[in-house]
Order: sequence, then C-alpha cells, then structure tokens
Amino acid sequence: MALDEDAWGIVILACLLAASLGSLALHRRFPSRRRDEETLNVVRLTANVFVVMTSLILGLLINSAKNTLDSVDRNIHAFATGLVMLDRWLQHYGTDADTARQRLFAFAEHAGRMIDDYQGAASDRDGERMLNDVGASIDALRPQDAEGRAAVQVAQQQFLRLTELRWLIASTTRGTIPLPLVALVVASLMLVFASYAWRAPSNAAVASSFVVASLLLTAAIVLILDMDRPFTGPVRVSADPVLRAIADMRR
Repeated sequence: MALDEDAWGIVILACLLAASLGSLALHRRFPSRRRDEETLNVVRLTANVFVVMTSLILGLLINSAKNTLDSVDRNIHAFATGLVMLDRWLQHYGTDADTARQRLFAFAEHAGRMIDDYQGAASDRDGERMLNDVGASIDALRPQDAEGRAAVQVAQQQFLRLTELRWLIASTTRGTIPLPLVALVVASLMLVFASYAWRAPSNAAVASSFVVASLLLTAAIVLILDMDRPFTGPVRVSADPVLRAIADMRR
C-alpha cells in the first residue's frame, strides 16, 4: 500500500537521522586504519558525487511536481469553462433543455464538492451517473429546425469535452512521481549525511546541525510529494473556478 506524505516524512526523517547521527556515534568504533586521512578523502569525494546526483534528481522531482500541479489547475479551469459553455448552449436551445440544465447544475455542485474535498473522481460513481444523466438528457432532445440541431450538436461536443476533462483530472489524483525515485533520493542523502558525519566532532552543535538539515530536507521532499498530489495537503488546487461556474449557472 502506498504511503501518504506524513508517513513518507516520518520514514525520510528517521533514515536521515539514523545515517547522520549513527555515523557520528559509531565512526570512533572502527579501527584506526579505516579512519585515516586517505580514507576520509575518498569518502568525501564519493559524497560529492552523490550530492551532485541528488541535486539533479531533486530538480527533476520539483519540475515534475510543479508540472502536475499546473496541469491539473489548467484542467479544472477548462472544466469550469466547459460547465458554463454547456449550460449556455442548453439555455440557448430553449425550455425543452431545462431537464438537462437541472441535471448539469446538480452535477456541477457535486463536482465542486468533490474537488474541494477530494476523494478520487475515478471512484466517484455518483458523479459518473449524474454526468451520464446529463448526456442522456441531451441525446433525448429532438430539435425541430436547423438552429436547434446545431445547438444540440455543439452541446454534445461540449459534453464529450467535459467528460474527457473529468477523467483527465481523475488520472492525476495519485501523482506522477515514481516512488522508487524518491527512495533513491533518500538513499543518496543517507550516504551523503553518513559521509559528512564521518570523523566529524561529536558535540551538540554538530548533532543539532544534522537534525536541522534532516528536518529541512524532509520538509522539502514531503512538499514535492504534496505538490505531486494536487488534491491533498497544504499545496493543492482550488475549487474556486468550479464554484464561480456554479454561481454563474445559478443566474
């Protein structure tokens, strides 16, 4: 079962603290030939390689998470626009489309609640049923003239686009960052912290610096994972575009 951001934070913090403070406490127990200057130089050079690699991977993770957040935000704005446009075309059709409009409004309110308190559109059977009812109401329209047929055709196209956007939004609920890549970053950071703690002075200032660094890096990684899951946590997309669309449809 996949871990959430809080669980990842606990695991990452524990790993970094274990690597740094464990190396700080245990290095004096090793034989002196393994604690000489040549060994220390090799360990530090190896750590520098991992520092560069970790920096590159963290940059890729930040870019991926930001792209996911921006993509979902754009899709939600497009989804809200699609709701308003579909409502406008149904309104243009006339009173025969009132049932479709009422069902669309009910679906829009449901979608706004789901985005604001997201539980996963892919498992939202009520929303799927409500949207299908909207499509059925549109298909049931029987236009009597060319203008009416054109309005129904455009409404059907808007409905298909709305359905597509709903599933595009649902497809990003679990994020796109591979968890093995996160594990690789954490393992690299553990090696870096352990190598920096090797032969470091065993005092409160050094231990405190490792604790603070572990906390900050853990917070950074958790924030990246939170951005990659746009509907949960402190950094999340807003339901305001859909709520504004609902207010516009109510008029």
